[in-house]
Amino acid sequence: MTDNKLNIAVIGAGPGGYAAAFLAADLGMNVTLIDKEDNPGGVCLYRGCIPSKALLHVAKLLEETEQAKNWGIEFSKPKIDIDKLREWKGKVVAKMTGGLGILSKQRKINYVRGKASFKDSHTLIVEKPESKKEELKFDKIIIATGSRIASIPSLNINSKRLLNSTTALDLPAIPKSLLVIGGGYIGLELGSVYQALGARVSVVEMMDGLLPGADRDLVSYLSKRLKEKFENIMLRSKVVRLKEVNDGIKVKIEDKEGKTTENTYEYVLISIGRKPDTSGLGLENTKVEVNERGWIKVNDQLRTNDPDVYAIGDIVGEPMLAHKASHEGRVAVEAIAGEKVAFEPKAIPAVVFTDPEIAWAGLTENQVKEKNIEVEVSKFPWAASGRATTLDRFDGVTKILSEPGTNRILGVGICGPGAGELIAEGTLAIEMAANLTDLKLTIHPHPTLSETVMEAAEVFFGQSTHIYRPKRKN
Repeated sequence: MTDNKLNIAVIGAGPGGYAAAFLAADLGMNVTLIDKEDNPGGVCLYRGCIPSKALLHVAKLLEETEQAKNWGIEFSKPKIDIDKLREWKGKVVAKMTGGLGILSKQRKINYVRGKASFKDSHTLIVEKPESKKEELKFDKIIIATGSRIASIPSLNINSKRLLNSTTALDLPAIPKSLLVIGGGYIGLELGSVYQALGARVSVVEMMDGLLPGADRDLVSYLSKRLKEKFENIMLRSKVVRLKEVNDGIKVKIEDKEGKTTENTYEYVLISIGRKPDTSGLGLENTKVEVNERGWIKVNDQLRTNDPDVYAIGDIVGEPMLAHKASHEGRVAVEAIAGEKVAFEPKAIPAVVFTDPEIAWAGLTENQVKEKNIEVEVSKFPWAASGRATTLDRFDGVTKILSEPGTNRILGVGICGPGAGELIAEGTLAIEMAANLTDLKLTIHPHPTLSETVMEAAEVFFGQSTHIYRPKRKN
C-alpha cells in the first residue's frame, strides 16, 4: 500500500472477522481479510448457525404438521427427499456467503484465500490453496480464527457412521437410530432435526440434566418434550467404548451406578462442545499470550499483550457466540481507529434453538446462587398467555431477575416457541438499566408472546392481568 491509510489484516472471516473487516473498510482503512473459504462466513455460515437453523426450520414444520391433528387437520405422511433437502440447505449457505463476498468487494477489501501464520507481529505468511506462500506486512492485525470441534480421543473410531456437528449437517442419511453423545445445545438441536426427519434419537449426558449451565426451570419444559419425542435420554451416564459393526456402531454406556449396557445405533453423533482454534498461527513469533485453557489474553479493547495484535471471538473466551464475536470485532476496529471504546456489555443473549426454544440474557438463577447475589424472581407462565393458547403451546415461561430495592432488571430468561426472538427486549432492558416499572408501563401489542415480558414484570407487583398472584409481603 502506498497511501497513508492504516493497513490492517484480519485472520479469519467468520462473524467476528468479517464484521471487523467491513467496519475497518467503512472507516477508511486498507483491509486484507484472510480465510480458507471462497467467501466470508466462517464456521457460522458454512458449518454452524445458518445451515443448522435452516434444518431446524424444516424440523419445526414437520412437528407442526403432526400437531395439526389436534386442530382437526390431518396431513398424509411427509415424503422426505433427502437430496433436495440437502440441496436447499446448500443454497441457503451459498446465498449468505456469496452475499458477503459481494459486500467485501463493494468495500474494496483485499480478500485472500489461504491460511495465515505470524512471521512477526507485523508480518504474515499466507499459504494459498495452490501451495504458494506470500509474505504480507501490516500495521495492525486482528486474529479471528474462531473455534474447532472438541473430540474424545478414546472414541475416535474410523467410521463414516460416527458424526460430528459438521458432518451431521451434511445429512449423510436419515438413520433408523441415532445416539447423540452430549446433551448440550448443539447435540440437542441436531438431535431434534434427525428426530423430526424420522430417526429414533437417544441422548447420553454425563451431567444430571440436559443443557448444563442453563436454569433448570427453563430446561424442564424442553426436557419434558424431548422425553416424549426421543427414544431415550440417559443422564449421569458416559460412553466408554465405540465399535463399528455391520449394521452400525455398538456403544458401551456406563450409568451413574457403574453398570454398563451395550446397544447398537445406526449412527452416532459426538457433540461435546468446541475449543479455541489457534493451531498453526505462529503465536510464538509474537508477544501474544495464551492462558491455560487455550484462549488468547486480551484487554477490554481486545488488544493482546502484543500492542499491534488484537483478538476477538471464540479464541478469547466464553460465551462462544457469533454475535459476541461481531461486537468484539467492531470494538477492536474502533480501538485501532483511536476511539475511546471498551467491550463491556451488561448482557450477551444466548439462544438454544430447540423446540421449545430457550433464551437468556444477563444473570441466571444458577449464577446468582453460585455468587450468592440477592435477587427477586418474577415469572409469567405461558399457560396464561392468549397468544400461546392460539398456538396450542403452553410449554413456556418468561421470568425476570431484578435487584431488590431498585427493581433494576439483572437478568431475563425465556422458554417457549420464538424465545430467541423475544430475548432482545430483555437484553436491551438490562443494557439500559431499566427497572420492572419500565417494562410494566411499556405497552406491548396484543395478542403476542412479547406480552409475557410485560406480564412477568406485572407479576412482581401482584398486578398481572391474566394470573392471580398477590405481591409477596416483605
